[in-house]
Amino acid sequence: MPAPREMRPPCVTKASSLKKAHAVSRLSTQILSTQVLSTHVLDLVSGKPASGVRIELHRLADDGSRHLVTASITNADGRTDTPLMAGAAFATGTYELNFHIGPYFAARGQTGFLDIVPIRFVIDEPAGHYHVPLLASPWSYSTYRGS
Repeated sequence: MPAPREMRPPCVTKASSLKKAHAVSRLSTQILSTQVLSTHVLDLVSGKPASGVRIELHRLADDGSRHLVTASITNADGRTDTPLMAGAAFATGTYELNFHIGPYFAARGQTGFLDIVPIRFVIDEPAGHYHVPLLASPWSYSTYRGS
């Protein structure tokens, strides 16, 4: 009869797997955390990510004029498929994100007060990671600088 194998409790195996996954996640975050502008939109009525919201990013010139940098539509996770700015395209300056939430809520039968939500912000860290989420309902919104 063969000698019994040493058995580890499942929690030890899970713990070491979680440690490895966390280390990989931390490394990915470090690699991706510089020179990035990203966003996501959360629907506060449904409590879910807002899919199909048009987002425009404008750079503001010193004279106040706006120049379109990029436009995108949120995916099923309420995020854009790629960062709004990254790498060589990432630059300091004053920017404005325009979230077209009026059409998003109207398509769900929810008429409200807000149509386009503008968020104006400054990028002043040339190697920074800027994440600008929008939490929205047809009547109100909130934002913050995320991570």
